Amino acid sequence: PERTLILGWNRRATIVIQQLDLYVAPDSEVMVVAELPEVGDIIADLRGSLRNLQVHFRYGSTSSRQVLDSLNAHTFHHIITLSYMDILGIQEADARTLITLLHLRDIAEGTGSRFSIVSEMLDVRNRELAEVTRADDFIVSDKLISLMLSQLSENPDLMAVLSELFNPQGAELYLKPAGDYVGLGQHMNFYTVVEAARRRGEIAIGYRLAAQANDVTAAYGVYVNPNKTEVLAFAPDDRIIVLADE
Repeated sequence: PERTLILGWNRRATIVIQQLDLYVAPDSEVMVVAELPEVGDIIADLRGSLRNLQVHFRYGSTSSRQVLDSLNAHTFHHIITLSYMDILGIQEADARTLITLLHLRDIAEGTGSRFSIVSEMLDVRNRELAEVTRADDFIVSDKLISLMLSQLSENPDLMAVLSELFNPQGAELYLKPAGDYVGLGQHMNFYTVVEAARRRGEIAIGYRLAAQANDVTAAYGVYVNPNKTEVLAFAPDDRIIVLADE
């Protein structure tokens, strides 16, 4: 079971929770914290439709360091910060998200925690201000949707691929231990990895090197569509990025 903390609320929040319920293991937990008291009633109505998630609500300021500390944010596996887009202007909503994000990163550094952070930004310029600090962090903005629509306008046939990826019952991206595919410490090229994945019914599209996880100049160790002839040697904590149906 996983523990997820959702900070903030907007009209997309119920969809996020419903989609999480399709992916997580039974008895997983979501804690929602928002400055809107009516969210408690929304969550109460939502609980009956969830199979795997136990959802709790707490009223509080999501940009308050005192509130975040009281939540023991470092004990969660994943943290999602949602924009108050329904009640605030774009810049004010993004400002609150940025403050929350700064607090969370300070908590992670101070406690040595490795929780992932997904933040929602409304203005792409503010997304650049947020500066992703680890490969496990992700800033969501409308730019992602715009890029997807641009791809579809150029090639409508991609819709079948995207539908498969976004379907809970379809293929998904996984980061799996490199040792599941190849011998650790052995020199090889990515063609070998691709073939090893193929034999498992999976598609290898890249890898992640743990030694570069904090190196911004190396894209935090994430390599997608790498040069397949380059010689590699994987360490125990390295991961292979695969498309798989599980």
